[in-house]
Formats: sequence, structure tokens, C-alpha cells
Amino acid sequence: MEFIWQLFSAIILAVIEGITEFLPVSSIGHTVLVESFLGLKTPPSKVFEISIQFGAILSVCVVYAKELWQVVRGVPRNANAQRLVLGLFIAFLPAAAFGVLLSAWITVYLFSPFVVSVAMIAGGVGILAIERGLRFPRYFSVEDFPLLLFVKIGLCQCLALIPGVSRSGATIMGSMLMGVERAAAAEFSFLLAIPTMLGATVYSLYANWQSLHLTDLFFISVGFVIAFLSAYPVVERFVAYVSRRGFGIFAWYRIILGSFMLGWFIIRGG
Repeated sequence: MEFIWQLFSAIILAVIEGITEFLPVSSIGHTVLVESFLGLKTPPSKVFEISIQFGAILSVCVVYAKELWQVVRGVPRNANAQRLVLGLFIAFLPAAAFGVLLSAWITVYLFSPFVVSVAMIAGGVGILAIERGLRFPRYFSVEDFPLLLFVKIGLCQCLALIPGVSRSGATIMGSMLMGVERAAAAEFSFLLAIPTMLGATVYSLYANWQSLHLTDLFFISVGFVIAFLSAYPVVERFVAYVSRRGFGIFAWYRIILGSFMLGWFIIRGG
């Protein structure tokens, strides 16, 4: 029965991860809340959660396969492709560095329903404030970003080390604050997720490799595939949706969910 419950947990968490990874609602935050609320658990928890994130990220590689291949082909001779690759590397570095330095502390002190709930509410309020204060954008394509902008977006991504903040939310909202148009901000957030989550997955597996068992690898594999399949339709539709309607619905969703979970957490006495 324990194996069945763990398999059920892996499937539920993977579906949630795939659906929420590219929305500004925090996929890690959702897995923390769902694990706590429903009592789900798939060991090794943090390795599983990070690994299935990369499964969701691979859906970006499929949806943007043509664009990514054009970039790869253009790197030897195309200045725009070279700048984009360099920009992704620059934007990736801050979160990678802070993630390695602070991962143990974050896991011990920040992976809690209370922290996630507060971050959910704060993030929702922040999205509403940013949306209402936006002016006319200056950058409409990721190929037009100056190098300094890549650095700033990379620093914004560091906020997502706090569970509940949302990696996509931090990078998209940060980009928009700096004059990037909605669709371009979402597209770059998707692209930045590829090296970021690949690095996080490799580091997590390396750091915990000796504690992994065959059943753990099975759960990770199942979650990886399901996260990919559930993320694919979200990637295809998200950019078109936010280009027309903005991020307001996600902000209110965060506030409502965070408030409910915070109240539940307080009543529960934990």
C-alpha cells in the first residue's frame, strides 16, 4: 500500500508541477502546499520536486524547437544568436550561485506551508502593482535585450529561491518592470528555465545520489514524464493568453490560495 500511495503522490505532484511551472503561481510552492494539505510524500522529496521541474522544462524545448535550432545554428556567425546565448548564460549565473550556496539553508528553513502562503500573497499583490504601474515597453524581442538587462533579469530570478515566489513570475514581472513587452518577457522566462532547471536537477541528483534507491528513481522517472506531458499544452497557450489579458487572474489566484492556506495553517496550529 505504501508503494501505491507514493506512486499516487508522484502522479498528482507531477501533474501540478507541469500545469503550474510556466504560470506565475510557483510550481514548487504548489507542491509544498499540496504535500502538506493532502499528506502526499514522494521520497526523496526535494530531489523529486526539482527533477520533475526539468521534465516540465523540456516541453519548452519541444514547443520552441525550431527557434532553438535556429539559435544553435546561428551561434558561429550571427551576432543576435551569440548575444542571446551569452545573455542566457549571464542570467543563469546569479540563481545558480546563490542556489548552491544557500540550498541547504533554504531547504531547512523556507520549505514550509507558512513561508509559501505568505510568498503567494505577497507575489499576487506585487503582480497587481506591477501590472497597474506599467508604461509603454521598450523591448519587443529577446534578441534586442542589452547585456545589462540579462544581468538584471538573472538577479530577479534569485527571488524564486524562496518557495512560493515563482521563478517565471519573478523573471516575467522583473522583465516587464524594465521595459520588456509581455510576450517577450514570457518567452525569455521560458528559455531561461532550460539552463536553470537543468543545472538545478543535475546538482540535486549529484548532491543526493548516494541516498537514492531504485524505487526513488522510478518515482522520479514517472514524475518526469507526466510533468512533461501536462506542461506541454500550457506552454503553447500561455504566451497568447497573457498577451491579450495580462496577469491579473494569476495574481488574484495567488492571493486567494495563499490566504486560504495561511488561514488553514494557523488554525491547524503549525
